[in-house]
Amino acid sequence: MADLKQQILRGTLDLLVLKAVSATPAHGYQIARWVESATGDALRIEDGSLYPALYRLEERGLIDAEWRLTDDRRRAKYYALTAAGKKRLRDETASWTRYAHAIFAALEIPMTIQPAGA
Repeated sequence: MADLKQQILRGTLDLLVLKAVSATPAHGYQIARWVESATGDALRIEDGSLYPALYRLEERGLIDAEWRLTDDRRRAKYYALTAAGKKRLRDETASWTRYAHAIFAALEIPMTIQPAGA
């Protein structure tokens, strides 16, 4: 069960990272802050999770990375969505939206299964 939970969390993190860099390139700190802000601080991403996700997405060709200077003149790696990343973001967003709607629908329906032996 832990493996399934880890896969779900990894898929969610990947999707959120793709979304975070969909409008403009961003560095790791900006991505983490965006996720926190976008989720009302419900999700906090630690460096130990974020950077492996960034490397994984870059290896898969879903994001590109480029060293640049930040506003305060520090070097940082900026990540941008590739064409393949845009397609994956669209596909995964549609998939997660269907999944979330299905779960919410199930949670709204009153329980009607009869207990065993009734």
